[in-house]
Amino acid sequence: MKSHRNKRIITVSFCLSAIILAGCSNSNNSDKSPEGLDRLTWISPRGSLDVMDDYFLWVGSEMGYFEELDIELSLEPGPEDAAAATKFVAEGQADIGAPDPAILASSVQQEVPVTSIFNVQPTQIFDFAIPKDSEVETVQDLAGKSIAVEIPGWQEIIDPMLVEAGVDPDSVEIVEAGSQYGQAVADSKVDAALGWEGMRAQWEGQGIEVDWLLGTDFSDQPANVLVVRDQDLDDSEARDAIVRFLRGLIMGQEFADANPAAAAQITYEQLPDLAETLEPDMAFESMVEIQKAYSASHDSGELWGHHDEDSWDLYLDIASELGQVDEDLDPEELYTNDLIEEANDIDLEKVRKDAEEFELDDVFSDFS
Repeated sequence: MKSHRNKRIITVSFCLSAIILAGCSNSNNSDKSPEGLDRLTWISPRGSLDVMDDYFLWVGSEMGYFEELDIELSLEPGPEDAAAATKFVAEGQADIGAPDPAILASSVQQEVPVTSIFNVQPTQIFDFAIPKDSEVETVQDLAGKSIAVEIPGWQEIIDPMLVEAGVDPDSVEIVEAGSQYGQAVADSKVDAALGWEGMRAQWEGQGIEVDWLLGTDFSDQPANVLVVRDQDLDDSEARDAIVRFLRGLIMGQEFADANPAAAAQITYEQLPDLAETLEPDMAFESMVEIQKAYSASHDSGELWGHHDEDSWDLYLDIASELGQVDEDLDPEELYTNDLIEEANDIDLEKVRKDAEEFELDDVFSDFS
């Protein structure tokens, strides 16, 4: 039986925003490691890496897929700044960002030179948490209520969801509650809070007891994407490195689809801070939640990372109605599907064999 590789090609950095801007990442499209690998830096949209959401990157690293593809990948938690996922990429402090559609659209409209190359979350992953004793039963019941967020930029996610559901965003009070926003809704200090798939199990495992209005029940909008600099798409060497990165990511996704318990074990082992607050069973449930959302369009027959034109048209129509973007902003200004077919050209048989032969420990073997 084969266990996961000991050699890690992911470097985890915990630089603060100011340090990153001073050049912590030192990212550029010709950067090479001493071993000749292309160095790429990915930045989280959450200001933290201590979630199960990024399992495909951990798997791609621990199974050696990125290394085999000549990629050395660094993960940056980034600051708690909604715009950092595009801003840091444009400024060369990261190579790949993971913004939500609102940040992507507003960035492109402000001529930030980035483009989405991969719709990593092709369906709605955002939800609303509500108190256990809440009278709110549907998203329409949020009219006139208060919604907690960690940072103000999350309102640009909330408003299009409300409009799609027929709720006037002006009727809702947005409450900035910082890192305690989850506890605020659990304690009924607010009527709801923005959340997302993967968070439901994580909060439950951390003792934050709430009920949920699932975004997939009332929204057809897309969610987070991966962006790169426009200039890197025009540079053949940089473009090639990006495609190889996407292949490693997709191999991680396919591995997780074939053996979710193995992907969860790999990820959990890399997150000691998360392990201090979340037991393995709830970590596994958290990963499975987000995995289902990530895999939705692929399970319906699309290639991994495909941007669906109808869902992006829907989002932009609503965003323009809200005044978040101009009416003439075209979806093709935001994303490209040009890399998707190349990125999906992987050795699927090898990945599935790796997943089948992975040696689970005594804890995670209970989830297989």
